[in-house]
Amino acid sequence: MLQEKVIVVTGASGALGKVVVETALARGASVAAVDYAAAHAAPTPQRLELGGVDLTDAAQAKKAIDAAASHFGKLDALINIAGGFAFETVADGDPRTWQRMYALNVTTALNASRAAIPHLLASRTARIVNIGAFGALQAGGGMGGYAASKSGVHRLTEALAAEHKGKITVNAVLPSIIDTAANRESMPKSDFSKWVTPQELADVILFLASDAASAVTGALIPVTGRV
Repeated sequence: MLQEKVIVVTGASGALGKVVVETALARGASVAAVDYAAAHAAPTPQRLELGGVDLTDAAQAKKAIDAAASHFGKLDALINIAGGFAFETVADGDPRTWQRMYALNVTTALNASRAAIPHLLASRTARIVNIGAFGALQAGGGMGGYAASKSGVHRLTEALAAEHKGKITVNAVLPSIIDTAANRESMPKSDFSKWVTPQELADVILFLASDAASAVTGALIPVTGRV
């Protein structure tokens, strides 16, 4: 399903990003792994690591995406995983947290998408997949800044899908709690078996990046495990 596809994955060194990258490679795709963290592996014909990239900076985002397209000769899909999380109540939190959440979650996806679109328009099977949040559909206590920013990702997804209908499919997955080491540490008394695993989420993401999802665009798809 992903044979000969060229996919850019942002946030590639995170818990979800790593699984998406490895699964895409195993399914025959070539992958450019973009992250703020430093790159460690040398380029290969199938894999390119682009480290030290601050996607909140439009110029850095463009440089990274252009480098990926140049290395592989094309670009078929962009998977925007880069982002961040903060838990603060409105009354007791720092207003700057809202700005930081917007920068990490919306601006990174916006800059990467804007940089990728000129390359994607040359592909007959162009895809953008964003990471929204199920918790952004109705914010709970302490989730204001995070939920607001992920709601922005939802609206970005819908706008891009409308603007590029017939040329690029643009969708978002909306996970609940992802079963990661960090989430287990922060919520040690939770029932981890109910959480969505990175592999389960990666499978949905890569379906949306595949040819099989050609009729799906503008969708916000809950991927909530057993919560």
